[in-house]
Amino acid sequence: MPPSILIQYLLPHRFLSRIVFHATRWTWVPWKNFLIRQVTRRFGVDLGEALEPDIAAFPHFNAFFTRQLKPGARPLDPDPESLVCPADGRISQAGPVSDGRIFQAKGQSFSAAELLADSAAAEPYRDGRFVTVYLSPRDYHRVHMPLAGTLVATRHVPGRIFSVAPLAVQSIPRLFARNERLVCHFEGEDGPFSMVLVGALLVSSVSTVWGGLEIPPYAGRISTTEWREPSIALDRGAEMGRFNMGSTVILLLPAGGPVLDAGLLPEQPVRVGQRIGHRRESATFRETGQKSVTAG
Repeated sequence: MPPSILIQYLLPHRFLSRIVFHATRWTWVPWKNFLIRQVTRRFGVDLGEALEPDIAAFPHFNAFFTRQLKPGARPLDPDPESLVCPADGRISQAGPVSDGRIFQAKGQSFSAAELLADSAAAEPYRDGRFVTVYLSPRDYHRVHMPLAGTLVATRHVPGRIFSVAPLAVQSIPRLFARNERLVCHFEGEDGPFSMVLVGALLVSSVSTVWGGLEIPPYAGRISTTEWREPSIALDRGAEMGRFNMGSTVILLLPAGGPVLDAGLLPEQPVRVGQRIGHRRESATFRETGQKSVTAG
C-alpha cells in the first residue's frame, strides 16, 4: 500500500475536516482571496462561466467553491426521455450492478446494501445500474437531478472520511461504503432511484436544497428522515444539493429502469445536464459494461 494511502488510516479525519470547514468560511478578505486565487490558478477554474466572476464579490472561499453558473452554462439535454448527468467531473465507473455489487476499481467492489446502509432499500438495485462521478476542485460543485423525482427519504450514514482521489479509490477496499455519506432516495416515473453524496478527506460538507446543511454535524449513528409529507418534487436537471468542497456522487438505477449510454467510459469528463442514458432501452441506448480503470 502506498505511504500516502497508509497514512490516511492514521489521520484524524473529522478533526482535520472541521478545521477546513471553518477555514473555508473565514471572511477575512486577504485569506479568502488567497485561497480562491490559489485554487483558480492551480486547477484552471473557469470563472468566465460563473454568474459572479469577480473573486472580490465572494464573502468567503466556500461561496466561491459552490458558485452559481450563468444561465445556459449547463444546458439540459433536449430529449425529455434522456437520463442526464447529475454533476460535473469525470466518470469513475459506470455499468451494471452485479448481484447487488458495485464495481469500484481494480478488483475492488462493495455492495449496494453497504452503500445505502439498508438491505431492503438496496434490493431494487440488485441487478440495476450505477454511475460514479468524481468531482475535482476545478469542477462546478452543485448536484442536479438526473431524472424527475419525488424525495422519499434521506439517510445520513456515519463513517470515515478517506480521500476519494483516484489512487485512494484504487487502494482502499470498499471506500465509498466506508466514508460518511448522505443517501437520498427518490421515486421517479419509472420507479425508485438513489443518489449518494459521499464525503471525502477535508471536503466532507454536504447541503441539500430541502434541508440545508446536512453534513456536518458528523453522525455517530445512522439517521433516517422521511420526506413524504410535505412532498418535495424536483424536475429533471433541477439542483438537489451541493458539496461545500468536492467529492463523489453515486447514482443507482433499478433493474428494468433507465439504461446507460454505451459511450460512458472511465476517466471521461462529464457535465451537468449532458445525456448519460435513456429512460427506456432502445437500439440507440445500450448500457456500458464494467471497466477496470478509475478516473484521473
